[in-house]
Amino acid sequence: MSSPYNPLLSAIVHRQFQLKLVEESAVETLVDLNRPFQADTETNPSHEIEPLTQRSNDEACRLEPTVVFRISPLIRLTLLCLYGALTVPLPFLAQTSGSGIPFQLLWVGIGLGGIFLSGALSERVILDQQGIQVSYASWVPRLFRRGWILPWTEIKALKPRSTGQGGLVYYFLSHSGQGYLLPMRVAGFARLVQEVQARTGIDTRDVRPLSQPWMYLILLGLTVLLVLMDAWTIWTALGQHS
Repeated sequence: MSSPYNPLLSAIVHRQFQLKLVEESAVETLVDLNRPFQADTETNPSHEIEPLTQRSNDEACRLEPTVVFRISPLIRLTLLCLYGALTVPLPFLAQTSGSGIPFQLLWVGIGLGGIFLSGALSERVILDQQGIQVSYASWVPRLFRRGWILPWTEIKALKPRSTGQGGLVYYFLSHSGQGYLLPMRVAGFARLVQEVQARTGIDTRDVRPLSQPWMYLILLGLTVLLVLMDAWTIWTALGQHS
C-alpha cells in the first residue's frame, strides 16, 4: 500500500532537481566569465574605455607594491549555503522514496560538487608592479581553473561586454587582441578599479560591480528559508522511513 506522503516527496524531489540545475547554470556562468576570449576586431572602438591622457605622479607613488583581493565573504557564504540547501536533502529523499538511485552515490556527488564550488570561490586577484594576476588555491587542478597574468604594459583598453542575463562585465584588451575578464566579485572592488586606473591610466570611474551586495543579502535570506523547508522535508522523510 502506497504512503500518502509519496506524491509530496515526489514533488519535492522534482523541485530540488530543478533548483540544482539553476544553481549549476549559475556556477557554469561564473566559470565561463573567467575564461579569456578573443576580442572582436570589428567592434566599434568608441565602446572601449581608453586610457586617460595623463596619470597623476602622486597617485602612482602611493601604490602599494602588492595588493591581493579575494572573493567577497558574503558571496562565498551565500553560494555555499545555497549549494548545501539545494543538494543535502536529495540523499534522504532518494533513500525514502525508493527512486533507485543509491544515496551513497548522491553523497559522493554532493561532496565533489562542494569541492569544485570551493575551488571556484578560492579565486584571488593579485596586483603588483608588473601586472595583474588571477589565481586559485594551490589544490585546485589547473585543468579546471586556469588563472592568467597580464602585464600592465600589455593592457590597451577596458572593453565592456553584455552578459546573457543583461548585466555588464569588462575585459582587459591587450595589444595582441586577447581579452581578460576584470574580476567583479571580489571584496573591495572599488579599490581594485582605482588601482587599475592608477597603474594603467584607464578611466574606470564608470565601472560598477556586476552584482550589488544587497542582491546577495536577499539571496542569503531566501536560502535560510529554503534550509528551514529542507529541515522539515528531511524530518518528514526520516519519520516516514522509520
